[in-house]
Amino acid sequence: MRLLVVEDHPVLGKDLKKGLERCHYAVDLVANGEDALLLGETTPYDLIILDILLPGLDGWEICRRLRAQDRRMPILFLTARGEVDDRIRGLDLGADDYLVKPFDFRELEARVRALLRREGSTRSSILQFLDITLDTRTHEAKRGKRVIPLSSKEYALLRFLMSRPREILSRTTIAEHVWDYDAEHFSNVIDVYIGYLRNKLCAGGEPDVIQTRRGAGYQLKEPDI
Repeated sequence: MRLLVVEDHPVLGKDLKKGLERCHYAVDLVANGEDALLLGETTPYDLIILDILLPGLDGWEICRRLRAQDRRMPILFLTARGEVDDRIRGLDLGADDYLVKPFDFRELEARVRALLRREGSTRSSILQFLDITLDTRTHEAKRGKRVIPLSSKEYALLRFLMSRPREILSRTTIAEHVWDYDAEHFSNVIDVYIGYLRNKLCAGGEPDVIQTRRGAGYQLKEPDI
C-alpha cells in the first residue's frame, strides 16, 4: 500500500516515513501544500496523512480541493490543532479521521490499518485467498499451516495482490501502489519480486496462484486445472 505523508517538521516527517516503511508501506513525503496537492491529484495513493499548518496551501484547502475533484482516498489529519471545532471542520471537509499531536505511533498505525480495511472488502485484519492468509496487524503470512517469511517488499506485494483477487494488475498499477518515488519502477524489478514471492508461496509444493497475463500483468487467481 502506498501512502503520502504531508508534514513540514523535518524530524517528524522523516520519523513518520521511516516508521511507516517499517510497517511495510511505500511512503512518499512532502513538506508543503503545493507539492501535496499535485501528488494527491496525480498519484493513486491508498491513504494520505495530512498536517494542517503547512507552507503554502494549508491542509484544509488540500483536503477540500481533492474532494472537489472526487479524489476518494482516505485522508487522516495529523495535527496539533485539537479543538473540537477543528476536528469538526476537518471531518466536514471530507477527512476520514483526525489524530492530534502529540500521539503514540502505535495508535497512528492502528488508525491507518483501520482506514485501509474500510477501503477494502473486509473489516478483518486477516486477508485470505484460498489457503493463503495474511495478517495485516502482525504481518504474518501463511499457506495452510506453513509460515512464509517475507521481506518488506514481498509483504507489500502480496498484500496488494490479495486486496484485489482475480483482478488483472498491470506492472504500472503494481508500481504505483507498492513502490514509492525513491524506487526505480522498471518492469524487471516487479518481475523479479513476483518471482521471489512465487517461490516462497510454492516452497511446499503448493500450486502457483500468481498467473502471468502476457502483455497485461499479473493476476491472483485459482490455479488452472
